[in-house]
Amino acid sequence: MKRIIFGLLFGISLSAFGQPSSPEVKVKNVILMIADGTGISQITAGMYANGDATNYERCPYIGLHKQHSSDNLITDSAAGATAFACGKKTYNGAIGVDAEGKPCSTLLEIAEVAGLATGLIATSTIVHATPASFIAHVAQRKQYEDIAAHFPSSGIDYFVGGGKKYFDRRESDDRNLVTELENEGYQVGSYFDQEFGKWEFSSEQAVAFFTSDSDPLPYTQGRTYLQSASEKGMKFLKERSEKGFFLMIEGSQVDWGGHANQSEYLIEEMKDFDRTLGAVLDFAEKEGNTLVIVTGDHECGGYAINYGSTRDSIAGAFTSDYHTADMIPVFAFGPGSEHFAGIYQNTAIFDKVLSLTQWK
Repeated sequence: MKRIIFGLLFGISLSAFGQPSSPEVKVKNVILMIADGTGISQITAGMYANGDATNYERCPYIGLHKQHSSDNLITDSAAGATAFACGKKTYNGAIGVDAEGKPCSTLLEIAEVAGLATGLIATSTIVHATPASFIAHVAQRKQYEDIAAHFPSSGIDYFVGGGKKYFDRRESDDRNLVTELENEGYQVGSYFDQEFGKWEFSSEQAVAFFTSDSDPLPYTQGRTYLQSASEKGMKFLKERSEKGFFLMIEGSQVDWGGHANQSEYLIEEMKDFDRTLGAVLDFAEKEGNTLVIVTGDHECGGYAINYGSTRDSIAGAFTSDYHTADMIPVFAFGPGSEHFAGIYQNTAIFDKVLSLTQWK
């Protein structure tokens, strides 16, 4: 943890403790990992609860992003994710549109046009604010059925998350988007049929898997797919395009633990996310051409680790049941990772990704 703090304060390379970035190696794949609602305290609690170790420590560069939206010092997940996806500050609630409500091109869409394979994974519904902001363009985040309607024609190669009811039992129209996905050539699976980890699919067809009808369960209640969906997704997307891939992975429910002011909920979600991060970094280390960016969209709960905490028992406390205005850490690994040191707006993540790739 000491090296994380040192790098955070000084924004320097810690390559002696992790993979150094090589200017000779071009960025082929980009994996953006978002632990929703996660600031330093959430990461720290997960680390101590995991034996004083975290895969975040493998990232040699650390920075901070300013999370505020265009209309509020405290962002929501929609505006925060749109800032990452589009490189534009926007109002709270906006999905893939700018502050004037105009659609903005997202990293996923730009990667699609450039011929890369693309994917989204979330432990929320797949139409929830964070994944939605990379694929849809609507005025308000709760337009779930409108967001779902963007998927069949999007060209996305791989997505895993909840919310099946917004696709096949819609209240706004009689469309069956699951059938439309199948007509577009997708292999569609769901928790009704099998666990994701046991599902076999071919890289010849795009993949859609629904992990729940509405919101997925918390990790402690049996939801275990984040790591397996990420491992299978990276392998799948690598095989789908020789040009590379863009993948967004969200640990959605860290945020929900913060809203609920439940420290144990938050910590178990952090541990699940950290295990997934370990698998992603293993892939990136092996490939050598994969940039991994790990951040949160905002902090949730005003979470603190108070006096009396031990590694076996975190005495977590909350100041709020909503988001706070804290700057948020950004960890980076792989080619180009040094560009993510320092302090910058959340929109800069979009700009940095495009500057390091040849998508445009």
